[in-house]
Amino acid sequence: MIIETAQRTRQTSEYYFSVKLAEVRKLIAEGHDVINLGIGNPDMMPSVETLEALTTAAYQPQAHGYQPYTGTPAFRKSVADFYYRTYGVTLDPNTEILPLIGSKEGITHISLTFLDSGDEVLVPELGYPAYRAVSQMVGAVVKEYPLREDHGWQPDWHAMESLITPKTKLMWLNYPHMPTGAPATQELFEEAVAFAKKHRILLCHDNPYSLILNKKAPISLLSVEGAKEVAIELNSMSKSHNMAGWRMGWLSGAKEYISAVLTIKSNVDSGMFFAMQEAGAKALGNSAEWHAERNAVYQGRLEASEALLRTLGCTWDDKQEGMFLWGKLPDSTESAEALVNSLLVDKHVFIAPGFIFGPKGQRYIRLSLCLPKERIWQAVERIKG
Repeated sequence: MIIETAQRTRQTSEYYFSVKLAEVRKLIAEGHDVINLGIGNPDMMPSVETLEALTTAAYQPQAHGYQPYTGTPAFRKSVADFYYRTYGVTLDPNTEILPLIGSKEGITHISLTFLDSGDEVLVPELGYPAYRAVSQMVGAVVKEYPLREDHGWQPDWHAMESLITPKTKLMWLNYPHMPTGAPATQELFEEAVAFAKKHRILLCHDNPYSLILNKKAPISLLSVEGAKEVAIELNSMSKSHNMAGWRMGWLSGAKEYISAVLTIKSNVDSGMFFAMQEAGAKALGNSAEWHAERNAVYQGRLEASEALLRTLGCTWDDKQEGMFLWGKLPDSTESAEALVNSLLVDKHVFIAPGFIFGPKGQRYIRLSLCLPKERIWQAVERIKG
């Protein structure tokens, strides 16, 4: 290159899965059958009604032009209806919802909107790597907050008091939690809102897993009284509606927060394809039976994954929710990295090491439930063999 890259490229390493999947592809190219249990890439189809709506809308003459930055009225209304029906949360579809090209994009837009260089961001010590990476890219200072394993991987609110300074501006929260599968609770969300109000920080909740293997009625952070004063919430169709490749999500919150994010987003991209929004609106109306059938499939995969953890001598918490299974390694296993590399090379089974989600994950592994249960059982037999 005739110029150097920006400093931010030297603050952020390439996404772990980007590197590791290259190894997986190399093994496959060499003729090996690799069972990939590392990636949360839903393999089931969207509902038939969703696909029919996509096809029908694509033939409409107005479908292929630019769409509003704020999304179509029909899609925003479908999100509002979904939130009321699913979480009991009332949202104004005209001012409190902003469609996103996937919630991962939303993490960047939120950070660009609210963070200046030197501002401090509270990030869970175990969590989605993008929270940390994007914060660093915009020049913010990342401060890890502790999660209590003995208390269902919930934040240690008392310990977090010492992390707050006048420069603390934003906090990332994610429940049901990835990677540990810790469920969301009303008490947790009430504590989070109270903490944000006390310290005048913006609480950013990432909520893509609430409809997958949920053991109780799903909840939203925005259901807490007064939450809209201090909180915004990301949600996505990737996991909950089998639409990961569609890149459809949204941001919900008070008008002032939504308008601020739109200031940045409107300078970065344009609106989503009309037919996708029409199909997304239809998908958000999927029946309770559709979700139950999908969760029944995930339940079968969960049972196979538990057998895999048992074969490796791991332990786990059966209260986990979401589309992953988080397992703790036995003392006899050298390390997560050594185990992952050994399984990939010797057994052609790929799983995710816990340390990619934070240093506290050194003695953990994560399994994805995004393969047919027969393939997971096949992985079990390979490992036993």
